[in-house]
Amino acid sequence: MSSPFTPPPGYSRIKIVGSFEELVSTPLVDGVNALCWSRMLPGDFAEIVTKLGAIEEITSLDDDDLHALTLSAAGQAARDVLIEDQRLLREHGLSPTLDCIPAYPRDEEPGPVPTDVYSFHADSATVMADTFLCSYNEASSEGLRNEEARRRVDVPETRTELLKLHGGADDEAFLVYLNENFFDLHYVPVPHARPFSFGLGNLWRIATDYPGSPVPPCVHRAPTTRPGQPPRLLLIS
Repeated sequence: MSSPFTPPPGYSRIKIVGSFEELVSTPLVDGVNALCWSRMLPGDFAEIVTKLGAIEEITSLDDDDLHALTLSAAGQAARDVLIEDQRLLREHGLSPTLDCIPAYPRDEEPGPVPTDVYSFHADSATVMADTFLCSYNEASSEGLRNEEARRRVDVPETRTELLKLHGGADDEAFLVYLNENFFDLHYVPVPHARPFSFGLGNLWRIATDYPGSPVPPCVHRAPTTRPGQPPRLLLIS
């Protein structure tokens, strides 16, 4: 079931918009680093997942895959939403992907900084770019206030471990090492931090870490997968 989004009390970095046009045209400025098109969507997205059958690895779905499913009226309504959301993003010049996700791979040897998507992180780009995403069923992505997030590489104990792995001084070469391994994009909540849910059915546009960005990146993570939980439908671009 989809759910409208209400920003956490006192949190000014999220702006609610009422249409796709607002979502893509509203600038991310003045500290706002996330836009949410809050929606109550029709349809049964769980039926889509059920009709796909056993999914053991991340599987991307195109329009033909969705049209091949025999669905109830509620399932058809959900399918229409999935196809329409992708159409809107494509017409805006983006390349959306609809994934059915039983689980994401975990770091086999995470070391002092886990870099999988279950860790709070910021997306990055070399040029101006934003991330669009929507969770349609099961658990949704989670966000973390920038004021309640600390880069893992800035935690003294973690930085010391990384310096040992790097085998060098805390200098420019070390910063390059952190960047090349994406260590500087991952965050840990400060004590008493309050992560928030992106909610189901809401289409988000969040700021990434790119040179010259006027706002800090939106810190977020994938929801933890529970044993026996159905795969998750996620649209991302």
